[in-house]
Amino acid sequence: MRASQKEYVGYKDQRDALFVFGAGASTADGGPLQRDLLPHILNTKHERSATVELVKRFIEDNFDVSSGHYPSLESIFGFLDYFISKQESLGKGYTTASIAFVKEALIRLVHYSIDGCSKSKGVYKRFWEVVANTNRNISVLTMNYDTLLDESFDFLYPDKAVIDYCLNFMNYEHYDRIEAFNWWDNPREPITVWEGGDPRPIKIMKIHGSLNWKYCNCCNQVLLTPWDTKISLESQGFKGRTGRSCENPESIEYDLRCPIDDTLFDTFIVPPSHIKNLSHPAVTKLMDEAAIEIRKASRVVFVGYSFPEADVHVKALFKKNLTDGVSIEVVDPFLNSQLEANYRSLSKSVKFVKAHFEEYIGNGLEAALK
Repeated sequence: MRASQKEYVGYKDQRDALFVFGAGASTADGGPLQRDLLPHILNTKHERSATVELVKRFIEDNFDVSSGHYPSLESIFGFLDYFISKQESLGKGYTTASIAFVKEALIRLVHYSIDGCSKSKGVYKRFWEVVANTNRNISVLTMNYDTLLDESFDFLYPDKAVIDYCLNFMNYEHYDRIEAFNWWDNPREPITVWEGGDPRPIKIMKIHGSLNWKYCNCCNQVLLTPWDTKISLESQGFKGRTGRSCENPESIEYDLRCPIDDTLFDTFIVPPSHIKNLSHPAVTKLMDEAAIEIRKASRVVFVGYSFPEADVHVKALFKKNLTDGVSIEVVDPFLNSQLEANYRSLSKSVKFVKAHFEEYIGNGLEAALK
């Protein structure tokens, strides 16, 4: 058995590369396209779900779907957010309170759909393999909710790297009601370093939230459930699993509740909308961390990200914090003049790579890491 000791594993003053992942990166690894989420949510096999029926009725009452063409999620969330922000009702059928309820139901259905549609193709794992073998002095900013990136990281722990999500999870405290399976190393405190290991912390900043983060609106803390992303359409609650071990991953499901105050958890997803509420304390913390990493980066590599209009806060984040002389690279197989113009508004010196993510990993990633 290897010996171990507690050590600080700190960061270098500068970051050699910041990778920014949009929907195109997760799609390459098996995540669903955003335009496919609503048809999946409204699939007839979920007809008996009250949650689906509620959302379906709202969409049919307020959007024309008779031709089989669905509105974008941005337009639906934007419509909901308009009435919520104005504290206005939408006729007698939809009070302000019921509109807020529809929004929360839709968020949970987005969570359910992404979890059910995501099937890893190993692309993110190949990304991490190149990072591990070339240069671990990187950070990652992602706008994706799925956990494909996180789950592909597991082979790096504990000897190569540890994830720093940049949030103070309640998992760090090892509360009695948090299973040991979900305990997590706080990379900003001394961690266990095993003989022969050389772990490095890598920031993964998921500024729009994550399927494996649960928020308690009573104690205002976040629980990380590394391998649990399931949500029940019947109860709209999150499912945990008990009785697991490394030898026995199978277990009994139960409803997740806050280990501090027994409150049911809320989703931690910032939905796509032109009216985003970014005042959530955890989101504010992640935005601050992202600003630091942008300022520290020698190179920024955007993968599969188009700077959609609903993400004006992301553009503002880069406009404020990019420093002169930073190398910018944009990887996207669907580059066009509009997309290129979005990036040239950040910097006049941008390298465009018209390639799929998996192609870039095999021919270009190593050079970006050096």
